[in-house]
Amino acid sequence: MKNIKEFETCYTAERGWTGAFEEAVAALEREQGGTILVPPGIYETYSIELKSNMTLYLEAGAEIRFLQNWQGYKVVRSEFEGKKEELTMPCIYAHDAENVTLCGYGTLNGQGDYWWENRKNIPQGRPFLVCFERCSHVKVLDVKLVNSPVWTVHPLYCNDVEIRGITIRNPKDSPNTDGINPDGCCNVRITDCLVDVGDDCITLKSGTEDTPVKMPCENIAITNCNMVHGHGGVVIGSEMSGGVRNVVISNCVFQDTDRGIRVKTRRGRGGAMESILISNVIMDRVLCPFVFNMYYRCGMNGGSYKDKFAHEADNSTPSIRNIQIQGCMVTDASAAAGFFYGLPEMPVENVVISDCSIHMKEGAESGYPGMMEDIPAMSREGIYMRNARNVVFRNVRVQNYQNSAGGGEPWNVDESVDYTEQ
Repeated sequence: MKNIKEFETCYTAERGWTGAFEEAVAALEREQGGTILVPPGIYETYSIELKSNMTLYLEAGAEIRFLQNWQGYKVVRSEFEGKKEELTMPCIYAHDAENVTLCGYGTLNGQGDYWWENRKNIPQGRPFLVCFERCSHVKVLDVKLVNSPVWTVHPLYCNDVEIRGITIRNPKDSPNTDGINPDGCCNVRITDCLVDVGDDCITLKSGTEDTPVKMPCENIAITNCNMVHGHGGVVIGSEMSGGVRNVVISNCVFQDTDRGIRVKTRRGRGGAMESILISNVIMDRVLCPFVFNMYYRCGMNGGSYKDKFAHEADNSTPSIRNIQIQGCMVTDASAAAGFFYGLPEMPVENVVISDCSIHMKEGAESGYPGMMEDIPAMSREGIYMRNARNVVFRNVRVQNYQNSAGGGEPWNVDESVDYTEQ
């Protein structure tokens, strides 16, 4: 174990603790691994790049603050939103490594206000707070992560990832500060986390049509987590060209998120989102608890795929299928109880919603569950569904939706039905 203060002689006024962390990593690399212990105190530094068989342990009271000067950061060749490019090195980074751990009860502070204010003037973009790229046996445990410049925890093409007990807090108006974004990863467990951010809380991704090598995001378990404020509690897509499959989301609480579970894609992306189980989730004050949208318009090429006529299905046609939603309780939803909109040539398929209770908020403001240009804003809509096939409702109850206002009966349904446009 190397106490970072053993390397304090490497400290310089210009580089902060950067030299000390670099020397500590080099010393452990010579010893083929070990632990860097960060005791209580404040440590200002540029990026810290870890290697195989290394643990960065932050004791309670330790805070690593990442310096607010983009010119002091190295540049790496990596990916952002499925595009390969030159990027600012993440604040905590490892690539092509194994057995890498970030843990302890201290804090990583990205000091994001500088990056948010200057985001249009930084040539290589803002750094991820934590990124492990092409790594295996990765752990992020217990630490507190605040004020991330952009995405907070970003495993990219990793295998065997455990993220447990961490707290993420970014201001709710901070731009693009997603919480946890596994991209092209397999065998991921995200448990016992609190995520309060300015964008999506947890997002599963697998590249776009322009990603050189598309890797699926698969075998994902998200359990016992609290999500607050984000644009979505758990989101899949819109980068999903490699496919997203075998996902379990259970025993979570979402509060004040724009949407609860949000699945988004569009024509041209390809890939399949399939075998997804959502169970025992409580949502409070969400815009819409369940959104499955195949006309998502944001990002590159978003305006090219919005017409409602059937196209010929091919390898570039995305699919959403084999979804089960069960045992969920929603209070004070505002725009709609659910929004499902497939493609006429590829409907959302094989959806089972069971044992769910959804209560719409009295006097709710209108909003846009799917962010589709030709769908007007909604307020207290029920289940809105277009281009969906083999949909089963079992013991589903929607209360106080718009059509039942003024004394109408709540919506209780047990049926199997298709919602496909001819």
